[in-house]
Amino acid sequence: MSLSSPLILNMGCRLNLAEGESIRALLTGRDAIVVNSCAVTNEAVKQTRQAIRRARRERPDAELVVTGCAAQIDPQAFAAMPEVDRVIGNAEKLLPEAWASEAKVQVQDILAVRETAPHLAASFSTHARAFVEVQNGCDHRCTFCAIPFGRGNSRSVPAGAVIDRIALLAEAHGEVVLTGVDLTSYGHDLPGAPTLGLLVERILKHVPSLKRLRLSSLDGIEVDDRLFALLTQEPRVMPHVHLSLQAGDDMILKRMKRRHSRAQSVALAERLRAARPEIAIGADLIAGFPTEDDRMFANTLALIADCGVVHAHIFPYSPRAGTPAARMPQVAPATIRDRAARLRTAAAEQRARWLETLVGSRQQVLVERPGDRGHAKNFAEVRLTAPRQTGETVNVTIARVEDGKLVA
Repeated sequence: MSLSSPLILNMGCRLNLAEGESIRALLTGRDAIVVNSCAVTNEAVKQTRQAIRRARRERPDAELVVTGCAAQIDPQAFAAMPEVDRVIGNAEKLLPEAWASEAKVQVQDILAVRETAPHLAASFSTHARAFVEVQNGCDHRCTFCAIPFGRGNSRSVPAGAVIDRIALLAEAHGEVVLTGVDLTSYGHDLPGAPTLGLLVERILKHVPSLKRLRLSSLDGIEVDDRLFALLTQEPRVMPHVHLSLQAGDDMILKRMKRRHSRAQSVALAERLRAARPEIAIGADLIAGFPTEDDRMFANTLALIADCGVVHAHIFPYSPRAGTPAARMPQVAPATIRDRAARLRTAAAEQRARWLETLVGSRQQVLVERPGDRGHAKNFAEVRLTAPRQTGETVNVTIARVEDGKLVA
């Protein structure tokens, strides 16, 4: 990498990854570091600060700009860091004029933003998969979550713009991932209120060159019949559903202000697996939410097996300033750490059992850098003993499981 190449450090979600490529296109030829921050937990904010300090040490002469959710929520705190030259908000970070300005802080009220920024990334040159933002923001106010204050209210990208972008990306990428903050809320703000399922149908119809389409995290309560049919019957939609479950106890779910029950989560997972047996279920789960007792935690622990979760993202609860959950009776930090560890152990055991069932099977793998690895349709990571061309799609037989990964 030349010193004049922008370095984009994307923290957190896939949406940041998608937006990071657009930022890269805006900064071609500039000696700049952009830390695209995350604010989902206090630990994420801490890691953002560490990334800023490390980046400044490694490239002391580059312009260093912080953007993303943590910067949006607390811009002055990042502006005060001696390593930081400028802070740019989430609404501004995809606008050319923001990067042309020399203002120290450019952060507007994100809750006043009503439109999505234009899509600028024509390719993801270093990735076999391309990420396309179709939705941003969230209208729900889960009691633990600060992200609406970083991303604003829900707003959607019109289908025509999405299809045009994917048509370009599909020529150079073996897979496209649809991303958003609250992906299943797609379309309610657009004329005619199209749904996510309708968007997926239109993408598949109008981009026949698209080989694989994957969806990022879904709110299970909003998976309607059209979307369910696509997830379970359409071969170009990957058999991998990541659900925003968060907890497996009904009282905790109510205190989180989630809109689903435990039984609804289990029923959806069972329906998905019955309709498409090869489907892989992923889930986000929070350990140690305020007021969680041993019985409530046991219900969440059991949810991993009850829903057959094989791709688990476990988050120790982190009190975010200004959220209702931060004012609730807190669980002791040591207990939170212990419960998170137990969830991770249960998830790892479930995943190991699942991987063993895939030994001997044929899997279609999208080859990723540096050519000796990739992901199957079910998002299991596969190590290739014979390196292949990055971006190529290959069919392989799984020989064994090694270090938590499939080997072919």
